[in-house]
This record gives sequence, structure tokens and C-alpha cells, in this order.
Amino acid sequence: MVAVLAIVLLVGGSIVFSSALGLWPLGAATSDAAPVITTSPSASPLPRQSPKATPAPTPAPASPSTPAPPVSPAAQDCDGETVLTIWAHPDDDLIFGNPTISEALAEGQCVRTVFLTAGDAGKDVAYTHARELGILKAYNQMRGATGLWDSTVVTLNAGMRFERLSPQGDPRVSVMFVRLPDGNITDDGFPSTAHATLSKLLEGGISALVPIDGGPAVDRTQLSASLSELATALHPVRTLTHVPRGSAYAPGDHPDHSAVGALVRDSIGRDAAAAPGIRYFVGYPSKDLPRTLDGAVLDAKVETYRIYAQQDDVVRCADRDTCLKTRNFGEWLRRSYPLSEADLRMS
Repeated sequence: MVAVLAIVLLVGGSIVFSSALGLWPLGAATSDAAPVITTSPSASPLPRQSPKATPAPTPAPASPSTPAPPVSPAAQDCDGETVLTIWAHPDDDLIFGNPTISEALAEGQCVRTVFLTAGDAGKDVAYTHARELGILKAYNQMRGATGLWDSTVVTLNAGMRFERLSPQGDPRVSVMFVRLPDGNITDDGFPSTAHATLSKLLEGGISALVPIDGGPAVDRTQLSASLSELATALHPVRTLTHVPRGSAYAPGDHPDHSAVGALVRDSIGRDAAAAPGIRYFVGYPSKDLPRTLDGAVLDAKVETYRIYAQQDDVVRCADRDTCLKTRNFGEWLRRSYPLSEADLRMS
């Protein structure tokens, strides 16, 4: 049984949140955890015994069969196609993955977004909470609605745990926070998280990563299996993520970005159904490529980012012009470069 909790999230309004993890001290918590009651399908009726007097032939012994894999708790229904997006930090989706994500929502597709690190920058947990709140507000902007969000703590069959947030009445959207430690632009992590990083996990320098919320540690095998489980459970037609290590577009990018891209490529990239739909978005090096966005598309992207940035005191910008004048960020916002596997130019 998992717990579902309500978040009152009003853009420009007050916040009320209660979490089973105790991670959201953003206002007075007024709603209690409510149980989710799950029901299993009714058992099939037993077959009727034949009324014939003549005994039936003795059946041959049944050959052993492989049991069906357990249903993943990550599974979510979607009335249409699903786009899975997997990023290193809260805001990578808005800076690099937009306008693709906004367009998917506008077309009625479901968007399932995963953030593997907390984006904590070595700061206290309040900074992580603020960034996550900014993400929820940004998704409100993209989906064109405000209101209650439900929070569910999910533990995958592969072992990875995350908090999944979904707006009530809008099953198209869900945002998942895994909250692994931020690896720092130096790729050496931060003292507050014992210098643990995704890169060290991939390279074997550490055996596991412990989420900053105290969740269960995950090793390299579990992390890859968890991403594969997400793709199998959600059946995405597209998966959006970072450029992986080894690509000609990776040098100069944040090491967390490259590590996440490599994890996705090595796990979901092996799934014959999901692999063709993976798109790897150029990160920091995109600022040296030609601009690709302008007009109304750029305005919408910047406004979504601005709404997020009001909660992130490191990158806060007051209006469109200020956001576009922010060093590096302004140039990243003006571009979007999704690459297919064939475009990666792997070494």
C-alpha cells in the first residue's frame, strides 16, 4: 500500500503540502495521508466438470512455463501516446527539452518526467524543495491549469524509490523525483553528500548512491534496471534525455548530464520498442551552435522557465529580457538540439 497526499499548488498563491517523506515544509500541512485501496481482478470461475460418463483422456504433463514478470508500480494509464523524459536536474527539461515537452502536452500526449538527482548543489534540502516547487509551477504553466497535486511514494521492482507527483484531474502529467546527490560541475560532488556522484557510480568508484531524502541506496545495476522498468511500464513513443558520454556533443557539458544520457542509452537504448524514439538533447555546448528558437515559441519557453526560476534563487530572473540576458542560460534558452542515435557521433 502506498500513500497519496494532496498538494495545493496555485501559481502566485499559497502552498499547502503534506508528505509521507516529510520533505516539503512549504506551508501549513492540513491534509492527512489517505490510503490507496487497490483491487485485484476477480478470480476466473472454475471450469465445469464434464457430465459425460466416458472418462476423458489423460492429458500430457504440462511443460514448465516462464512466469509473467510482475506488474511495475511505475505503470500509468494514458489515453494516447506517452513521452518519457529523464533528466539530471530539475530545470534541464525546461532549458534543453523545451519546446518539445510543451508541444507534447499541447498535442494531448502524456508526459512522464523523471529527475535523477536532487539538483541540491550541496545546499540544504530547502533548496531542493524550492527547485521542485518551481518545476510543478512550470508544468502548471505548460498544461494550462492550476490546482491540487497528488504525491505517491513509489518503489520499483528493481529497487529504486521516488516520489511521483500528479495533478488531480489531469492524468497526462506526472513528475518523479529520485533525489540522488548532485555531482557538481567539477564532477567531484559536495562535502554534504560525501562527494558521491553519478559518474563515480558509473566508473565503479563507489558501489551505490544514497538519495538525499534518506531513501534506499541504489547501485549501478539497479539504476539501469529501474530505467528499463520505467520504459517497459510506460511504453513511451519518445524518450527525451541528455547527450551521453562518448558523444562528440558531450565535452563541456555538465558531467551529471552525460552520466544520465549514458544510463538511458545503455538501458532504454537496448529496448527494441523504445530505442528508436530516444532523443538526446545537447546541453551546455548548445550555446556554441546556431540559435534555433525565436518568436512565440521562444517567448513561451522563456515564460515557463521564468516561472520555475522564481523558486530558484541561484538563477532567478524577473522577466523575459532579464532571463535572456542571464549568462549562458539566455543562450541555452534560445536553442534546442534533439539528436537521434545516428546523430550522436559516438567515439
